Amino acid sequence: MCGIVGVVGRSPVSQLIYDSLLLLQHRGQDAAGITTLDHHFFHTHRDQGLVRDVFRTRNMRALVGNSGLGHVRYPPAGAATNVDEAQPFYVNAPYGISFVHNGNLTNWRELREELFTIDRRHMNTQSDSEILLNVFAHELQQVASREALTAEQVFAAVQAVHQRARGAYAVIAQIANFGMVAFRDPHGIRPLCLGKRQTKQGLEWMLASESVALTGCGFELVRDVAPGEAIYIDLDGHMQAAQCAEAPRLIPCLFEYVYFARPDSTMDGISIYDARLNMGEYLGAKVAKTLRLSDIDVVMPIPDSSRQSAMQLASSLNLNYREGFIKNRYIGRTFIMPGQATRKKSVRQKLSAIPMEFKGKNVLLVDDSIVRGTTSREIVEMARSAGARKVFFASAAPPVRYPNVYGINMPTHTELIAHQKEVDAIAAEIGADGLVYQDLADLQQALKDLNPNIGDFEASCFNGCYPTNDVDEGYLNRLEQEALSALEAKAADRHDDE
Repeated sequence: MCGIVGVVGRSPVSQLIYDSLLLLQHRGQDAAGITTLDHHFFHTHRDQGLVRDVFRTRNMRALVGNSGLGHVRYPPAGAATNVDEAQPFYVNAPYGISFVHNGNLTNWRELREELFTIDRRHMNTQSDSEILLNVFAHELQQVASREALTAEQVFAAVQAVHQRARGAYAVIAQIANFGMVAFRDPHGIRPLCLGKRQTKQGLEWMLASESVALTGCGFELVRDVAPGEAIYIDLDGHMQAAQCAEAPRLIPCLFEYVYFARPDSTMDGISIYDARLNMGEYLGAKVAKTLRLSDIDVVMPIPDSSRQSAMQLASSLNLNYREGFIKNRYIGRTFIMPGQATRKKSVRQKLSAIPMEFKGKNVLLVDDSIVRGTTSREIVEMARSAGARKVFFASAAPPVRYPNVYGINMPTHTELIAHQKEVDAIAAEIGADGLVYQDLADLQQALKDLNPNIGDFEASCFNGCYPTNDVDEGYLNRLEQEALSALEAKAADRHDDE
């Protein structure tokens, strides 16, 4: 999971891209990068770390140009964490292309082999983003004429990419001296939206993973990029769009609504804030059927992404709502931190309990989801240490039982606390007196209530159904072995360093 942004402006865009990346920082904390285009030259700065740490005044001064791309990186499990993997990526042929990508390809091994042996293209990292860039570059070279590049040729290249690539991907690419192209996989698993604003100099365009990056920078949200669609904006600000997939179908990722997206975003016609309120409403009904409400003195959210669900749950059940935990804003999101030990340590650094809200009370803690169980276990212990008499736990998402292969860092069965476990066993493992999970049907209905036009959602981590139809048990076993090998290699490196 990453955050991407692209801007075609009428004045220097580096500060605008920087500001938009700050608004997308929650989508990735491993690395950040910006590339701008000015007078035939790309200017790039990228490095590991948060946006505020990667870019200094001298870096920003060098990022000249009226169009550009930005990226914040969240690495998938087992991926390298070095500056070479930071985006934007670049290839010099054809034309020169800068490229940012959010998602994960499921057939990257086959594509990598094809690129080496058939397309004769070289890659210098292990990133599937670089693979996708080279597939697009190769297909663009196949259709481009000796004359000026046309939107039709760009759309033909994207159509060829859809025919070759499998998995989840949202892409923004800048083609030197021609313009910017953005496209989304035929299932629309990963989000991408389009915005515009009118300035004294003329019309400006922005594309981003979430609408908050647009509205926070003064752009009007126009619409979401449709599944399989490509949007081309030339350097004069003229926009064209075309459907480039044979059978597109919107199946957005459920976890975006549950956890990743900011509550002030709108995604595929659904307000994330309203979605989480609805999740709380449906979860409240499940809690009323599962627990004795007379045993619950107070409802508390685990800040921040569960706050709306907890408020609505408490309201719907006429229970007291309190903020029992204070969040340290300078600690990153523990779910996307690499390594179990790092995540466990960061929970206590990130959250602190207010003892007076817990002492002698039976509390119902509400979180957005339970993935590995590390955070949940630590929080239950904190509540008991603060004086809670009983601690119940409710998850606004169903049990996460299966690996995700579309860009979320939960690749192995062994990492998932709910895999092959019943709810009572999970409750015992996290130390809770009772545990309630949202039903998958209720979670989906909570979103369909807000946009009935969405027929289905990508819910593979909950139900084991992978919409790209190229993931089987053998594929998942290979992923697990690769992840375990990567962990062993990192452990060996640490031992060598010592």
